[in-house]
Amino acid sequence: MEVFQFKKELKNNITNLRRKGDIIGFVPTMGALHEGHRSLLRKCKNDNNISICSIFVNPNQFNNKNDLKNYPRNLEKDLHIIEAEKFDFVFCPSEMEMYPEPDKRVFDFGKLGEVMEGKHRPGHFNGVAQIVTKLFNDIKPGNAYFGEKDFQQLAIVKFLVRTLNLPVNIISCPIVREADGLAMSSRNLLLKPEERMNAPLISRTLFKAVEMQHEISVPLIIDWVIEQINLSPYLKVEYFEIVNDLNLQPINDWNEKCNKVGCIAVKTSTVRLIDNVRFG
Repeated sequence: MEVFQFKKELKNNITNLRRKGDIIGFVPTMGALHEGHRSLLRKCKNDNNISICSIFVNPNQFNNKNDLKNYPRNLEKDLHIIEAEKFDFVFCPSEMEMYPEPDKRVFDFGKLGEVMEGKHRPGHFNGVAQIVTKLFNDIKPGNAYFGEKDFQQLAIVKFLVRTLNLPVNIISCPIVREADGLAMSSRNLLLKPEERMNAPLISRTLFKAVEMQHEISVPLIIDWVIEQINLSPYLKVEYFEIVNDLNLQPINDWNEKCNKVGCIAVKTSTVRLIDNVRFG
């Protein structure tokens, strides 16, 4: 496995490989890798001739300076994980390497960017779009792998690829959960012990809501989920919405003809957790 810090070196190596007709698979990450990331790495390695992972904590997608400052980082451990999955390349650029000058591009995501995370984290998805398009341009992967835990981000990336006509297939990978049901996230490392003990209430409540969907209306089930999670003194729901999985617009009735996803964001004292479940 080779590790690169500079785009020029990475591009030179990729160009040499691409001449041989190899298919390049790419997993973009912000590090602090866990089993959810491993699932992406394994899928990528299995699907492609050449596998590349990036590790870059992108400052442009943080609208909270403390969140950026506290984001967990452990490059040595991350590199061991990626090497264990037999990846070919890792790209670990500096902020100056990715942003030698301010990126002033502004992207329009339409209604996709106006709801949920877009409403509560202004500028977040624009920062995501900036770094994803930079990485796609530098690496030019045939396939790129994203986790479904960040469901709205996945929809945004797919939208970018369609509207900008980028030659990359976006492969979505299922949520990976801890034994107690908590969706795996790098931010879980920041939870205090009592918060970590209470956090599985999020997924338990979502799973129960899926079971109850034929019994009560959409508005009532939304209210129930919020009330149940807020019973914990360590958790506070920021939003819970049940949406059309294509346009992310809220639904009001179970009879609406679309695939439905329940998306939630929950705050603890210092950490913000997101999760989602599919409704039948």
